[in-house]
Amino acid sequence: MATTPGTPRLLRAMNDRAALDLLLSQGPLSRTTLGNLTGLSKPTASQLLARLEAARLVRPSGTTAGRPGPNAQLYEINGEIAYVAGLDVTPTRIRAAVADLTGNVVGSYELATPGRSAKGTVDRVLKAIDGAAGEAGLSRERLRRVSIGTPGGFDPTTGRLRYATHLPGWHAPHLLEELAAAIAVPLEVENDVNLAAIAEQRIGHAQEHENFVLLWGEEGIGAAVVINGRLHRGATGGAGEVAFLPLPGTPLVRNVGRNNAGGFQELAGGEPVLELAREHGLKARTPEAAIAAALQTEGAGDAVLNEFAHRLAVGLAAIVAVVDPELIVLAGGVITAGGERLRALVQDELAELAVPRPQLLMTAISTDPVLSGALQSALSTTRDEVFDTAGPPIT
Repeated sequence: MATTPGTPRLLRAMNDRAALDLLLSQGPLSRTTLGNLTGLSKPTASQLLARLEAARLVRPSGTTAGRPGPNAQLYEINGEIAYVAGLDVTPTRIRAAVADLTGNVVGSYELATPGRSAKGTVDRVLKAIDGAAGEAGLSRERLRRVSIGTPGGFDPTTGRLRYATHLPGWHAPHLLEELAAAIAVPLEVENDVNLAAIAEQRIGHAQEHENFVLLWGEEGIGAAVVINGRLHRGATGGAGEVAFLPLPGTPLVRNVGRNNAGGFQELAGGEPVLELAREHGLKARTPEAAIAAALQTEGAGDAVLNEFAHRLAVGLAAIVAVVDPELIVLAGGVITAGGERLRALVQDELAELAVPRPQLLMTAISTDPVLSGALQSALSTTRDEVFDTAGPPIT
C-alpha cells in the first residue's frame, strides 16, 4: 500500500498541531518545555514558535519565575483569533455564551421565554446570540461557529424537530435553514443531553472512556449514548429518548409521541418525583427541592431517596442490557440534587438488576452542562479549522 512521504511541510504541520494541542491542555509553556514534550530540538522548537506567533496562533505570556537560571519566555494560545457561541434552549429560556478559542467564556446572556408563541424563534435566537456577543464586545460576524442545544432531535431526513412537542416555535419545516441564513455563520443544532455528554467527554469524567451513557434527570428523563467514542444519534435523531421506555411499575403508555410521555418518564420524571415526595409528607415546589429536602429528612427522606434510586436503576437496567457501557454519568438538576448518596443507592440497586456493572459517577460539569457541551462542540470544529489552515499549505 502506498504511503504519503514525510515531506518537510507535512512534518512541520504535524509538529505545529502537536504543539498547539499541548499549549491548549497544559499552557502556557516555555520553548524548552515545549521541546521536551514534543521531542523537538531547541532550534526546531524556536522555529515552530516563530511560525505560530507569525500566524497569530500563539503569543508571549509572561516569563518563568522562581527557578534557577534566567527567566524563560512563556507562550500561550491566542484565544482572540476565533470565537464561538453556544446556546441552551428550554421551553422557558434561552441561555447563550461566547467563548474564545481557548474555551474561556467572555460573554453570556439569558433570555426568558415564558409562554412564548410559536412565532419569532429566529429573532429570539439572534437576540440571545447578540446579547452574549455584545457582553464580550463582539459583533455576531466575529463568531466562527454557533452550536445550539434543544430538547428532542432534528430528524436528518426531514430537518424537523422530533420528540419535543413541549418546545413551541421549533417545529417549522424550514427552521434550520432560516436560522442558518439569519445567523450567517456555520451552525450546528444538537440534542441537549447529547451536548451534556460531549461536555463530559471533553472536560469531564468520560475523557478516558470510549463507551458510556449519560442519564439526564430534570422535568424530563433523557440519555445520551456514546459508542466507540462517538455519539449514537439513531436513524431519526431519537437515540437516547429513554423517557419513552416501557418499564415495570407504570401502566403501559400508548401513543407516546402524541402524549409526549412514556414509562420511564412516568416513573422518574419531575412530576412523579414531586408526587413521591408528597406521598411521604415532604413539601417542595420543584423536583430538585424535593430531593434536596429528602437528603435532610430522616425516615421519610430515606424512603424517597431509596424509591427514587430504585426507579432510576430500573430504567438504567434496560439501557445497560442493550448498550453495556463501561461508565454511566448521572446528570441533570433532579438527579444531581441527590449527590453522592443517591449515586451510591443507584449503583447498589443497579447491581441487583443488571449483569453488567458499569461504574456510576455524578457529572463533573457543575454549571449548565448543555451550554458547556455546545461550546465544546463548536470549539472542537473551530480549532481544527483554525489550527489546520493557519499554517503553510501541505502539498
